[in-house]
Amino acid sequence: MHLARFPRVRLVHAPTPLEFLPRLTEQLGGPRLYIKRDDCTGLATGGNKTRKLEFLLGDALAQGATHIVTHGATQSNHVRQTAAAAARLGLQCTALLEARIADGSVEYRNSGNVFLDRLFGARLEHRPAGLDMNAEVEQYAARLREQGEKAYAIPGGGSNHIGALGYVASAQEILQQADAAGIVVHHVVHATGSTGTQAGLVAGFQGSHSGVPVLGISVRAERAAQEDKVWQLASRTLQHLGVSAPLPREAVRANSDYVGAGYGRPTPEMVEALTLLARTEGILLDPVYSGKGFAGLLDLIRKGHFRQDENVVFVHTGGAVGLFGYRDTFDPLHAAA
Repeated sequence: MHLARFPRVRLVHAPTPLEFLPRLTEQLGGPRLYIKRDDCTGLATGGNKTRKLEFLLGDALAQGATHIVTHGATQSNHVRQTAAAAARLGLQCTALLEARIADGSVEYRNSGNVFLDRLFGARLEHRPAGLDMNAEVEQYAARLREQGEKAYAIPGGGSNHIGALGYVASAQEILQQADAAGIVVHHVVHATGSTGTQAGLVAGFQGSHSGVPVLGISVRAERAAQEDKVWQLASRTLQHLGVSAPLPREAVRANSDYVGAGYGRPTPEMVEALTLLARTEGILLDPVYSGKGFAGLLDLIRKGHFRQDENVVFVHTGGAVGLFGYRDTFDPLHAAA
């Protein structure tokens, strides 16, 4: 799969590290745990969206765009990285923030990602929960075009067939690192939300005939809906790459057992997983995506889902800056310490 055919701007500090987690592996008694550090992509404290933005903003610049319009939840990692990338490239950026958590604290509404959005110069507009946010973005971009601006609309999470190319590149990178280290990757696990990361990984591993299975731990949708969305986007991504073979439905697997009360709603399991990784390996997760994804991975390990001699790679999608919007969730932890 020849990714150089597609417009791209270089934003990622690549390759991001693929690190073994020795203390946690020992504590759990296996499998051997590795972490793909896409919290270290470099732009605006890092995160997985930067990989997608390389191709999305490459496409935007190829079309002569001067104004980027996108959306996300209030504490959106995607919006933060888009705002930073736009600033770096000299583009205007407008973000529509959806109030998915209507009762969020003052810190949730103003600190963390929101503070950085403003610092990077993004124009922020707010929308109530429940709207078709991709349609809202398209309508906003259309109004800008009517005013003579060259607006480029990016869907939530950067998750379309262009953005997913970023995780096709990541799949290639993981395989190259594993080959260089002599590691057989038996499983890749990550938090799945807007589907672009999982679709790109699935397309990348399938297109390379590597046989590496990908499990997405859902942070929002129930399993059937999540798997269907990922399959559709992965299939479209493979078509975009010129891969004609159909994608088997069984290549897409999601687990929705760890969503809890809903998107962005903390769970005790997330707090435990985040704290455990911080105190064994000194690595910070985020409370919305990677924290719940890692909580799911830990529970599956404890239930014997993986063999002790297998190598499991967890893809860290970043977002630790969002912890500052959830400080109240961790206050009992700090008090106990």
